[in-house]
Amino acid sequence: MDKKGKMIVLTGPTAVGKTALSIALAKEIGGEIISADSMQVYRYMDIGSAKISKEEMQGVPHHLIDVLDPSEEFHVYRFQQMAKEAVNEIYQKGHIPIIVGGTGFYIQALLYDIDFSTEEDHTALRAELEKTAAEKGSAYLHEQLKEIDPVSAQEIHPNNQKRIIRALEFYRLNGAKISDHNQMQRQKEAAYDFRYFVLNDDRTRLYQRIEERVDEMLEKGLLNEVKRLKEMGYQRDLVSMQGLGYKELLSHLAGECTLDEAIYLIKRNTRRFAKRQLTWFRRERNIIWLEKDTINNNLREILSYIS
Repeated sequence: MDKKGKMIVLTGPTAVGKTALSIALAKEIGGEIISADSMQVYRYMDIGSAKISKEEMQGVPHHLIDVLDPSEEFHVYRFQQMAKEAVNEIYQKGHIPIIVGGTGFYIQALLYDIDFSTEEDHTALRAELEKTAAEKGSAYLHEQLKEIDPVSAQEIHPNNQKRIIRALEFYRLNGAKISDHNQMQRQKEAAYDFRYFVLNDDRTRLYQRIEERVDEMLEKGLLNEVKRLKEMGYQRDLVSMQGLGYKELLSHLAGECTLDEAIYLIKRNTRRFAKRQLTWFRRERNIIWLEKDTINNNLREILSYIS
């Protein structure tokens, strides 16, 4: 049996400081970074996704950043396939892949090579469910999900139309609950020899940093970025336009709320997102927590612990 390749995962809630640590780590161990972020993959969406700049990369190769147009759909299966290609490319160079980002399901799909072969794109069924959502709302579909798969309904927010549809679609196609499928996949042996680090911080400090980062994004021109995307023809119903910061400002541009209300919603929704991220990481296996307050917020101390 082939020896498993080494891999490092560095994740954590949004705004916790993963980027700076990942660059320092990559330089220390000769690594290349694969982004496990659902938004940084898109071109033209730089400010709202907190996308790393060329200068910030400091010469460290990055993968899965700026590779899709906002009109293209990016989902877990596509991430898995693209990330596997990047991993193999990095191994061929004799380097170590470092998976960096906050999308826990993407990371899990890569680490355990989750099987999505039963979840091919069934356009007609998906269109039917999307039509129902448009006519009756996501909450109606969420009630249907409660009846067939209460575990998934508990995990999926009633407003998360994309995941609700995916769960209903899976059940209709396979006659089985997606929660059971996911649980079975989680028990699989890992495909890599990995170390999985979750960087975390005191909640008060984390939430303060989230508020500050939203303010920084607005100062850098996030509203103009959203206006440009709208002018380029990227519509609100696209997966890319559902990203934090984009959907709220598009609501403002549509006259549905004031700018102040949109900013309030961005901050609130981002805090809630960070909380959901931490909930996900706590239930994962083989996690090593890096608490910033217990290591004095010192980058060098964290780095020496990882490497």
